[in-house]
Amino acid sequence: MAQFAVNPNRHDPYKQFKFRVTWDGRVVAGVAKVGALRRSTEVIEHREGGDPSTSRKSPGRTQFQPVVLARGLTHDPEFENWANKVWQVGQETSLAVFRKDILIQLINEAGQIVIAYKVHRCWPSEYVALPDLDANATDVAFEQLILQNEGWERDTSVAEPQGPSF
Repeated sequence: MAQFAVNPNRHDPYKQFKFRVTWDGRVVAGVAKVGALRRSTEVIEHREGGDPSTSRKSPGRTQFQPVVLARGLTHDPEFENWANKVWQVGQETSLAVFRKDILIQLINEAGQIVIAYKVHRCWPSEYVALPDLDANATDVAFEQLILQNEGWERDTSVAEPQGPSF
């Protein structure tokens, strides 16, 4: 029996360890972690005087949570360059260039893009240039960007792969 209606030959959900992040039309090297895409909508409760003792609920404002990107620390200045567009010692913020749209692509075991999300009007609200250092640890040093955004949407032009290499 088919498990998934879109591709009846697929029996397993996608794995989370193959992905790619793109901005300014190019892949960002070395991204090892991408935080979850989350949104939440306020609940507005109201009732009329003659209603029973229960409230009605309706949707209010929707907020999009920040997206966290992490990658192993190298000499590539891509994260730092973007963070510096928001704030840098002795320089004013340039409102024209500090926001970017990013693209997050999930890739299947065969190397095909299977799901993609466009994240709109991102800007770094936090940059971790150097993590906590510990002489007794053997972890990789990661830098991080925490990106505020004004929403995301699924890229519906990315279709479910068909055929033997899905």
